[in-house]
Amino acid sequence: MTTFLRDNLTQKLSNGQNVYGTCITTTAPMWPKVMANAPLDFVFLDTEHIAISRPELSRMCRQYTAIGVTPIVRIPKPDPYRASQVIDDGAIGVIAPYLENVEQIKQMIGATKYRPLKGEKLDAILHGKSTPSSELKTYLDEYNHGNLCIANIESIPAVERLDELLSLDGLDAVFIGPHDLSINMGIPEQYDHPDFKKTVKTIIQKARAHTLGVGIHFSFEPQRQIDWIKEGVNIVIHSSDMALFSQRLRDDIAAIRSASGDELDSNSSGDSTTI
Repeated sequence: MTTFLRDNLTQKLSNGQNVYGTCITTTAPMWPKVMANAPLDFVFLDTEHIAISRPELSRMCRQYTAIGVTPIVRIPKPDPYRASQVIDDGAIGVIAPYLENVEQIKQMIGATKYRPLKGEKLDAILHGKSTPSSELKTYLDEYNHGNLCIANIESIPAVERLDELLSLDGLDAVFIGPHDLSINMGIPEQYDHPDFKKTVKTIIQKARAHTLGVGIHFSFEPQRQIDWIKEGVNIVIHSSDMALFSQRLRDDIAAIRSASGDELDSNSSGDSTTI
């Protein structure tokens, strides 16, 4: 199953096909069984903002792999050692947040595509000062087969360096962080702002021009995802278990209260969240 998932998602992204997923925050053991009924290619497990321990993460990765859904994990910071750890824990894709320079991405490529090689030898290879022997290259290719290296682009400095960042061999995809990007742009959560839309379109166009997958995570209505797919997004990261539960519960309770003649307390409504 693991080999199939690695080949399947990698092949779809290489072909420019759409892949579909959602963010999972709950560690409840029955949740993978619930998710098995959804037509998903991957789950996005976020250890940057969600309190998930390493044993919990490993169990979640292996549970989702067992039902045929690829686990993609965002680590708390661009740390190659943590990236290698989550792959050991069962992750197939690794997302590093807030990447802004070439060196950060090279380190992530080293952690996902050259593990367990580390230290000066890896550094020399990543910077073109050395090449691995054919025997070592074959070993590393097989050992890291199907691992995905994904960069979170969520700041203007990263956007300004996009061509340089996206040209690195070994990078597979880009995730756009709309919340952090809007804040970095000085227009917090203004996702319909012309400047925000223009910047997102630039990221999408440049990622696809470099034959990379690209996605943007929104916890709002599906139409936002549909609109961005039309612009070139092919990694669809729609909402999260927390946001979907909140939205559905809010709507259901509002309908029941209305039918019962009870007015809805204005303080009981909540907003969707974006991670």
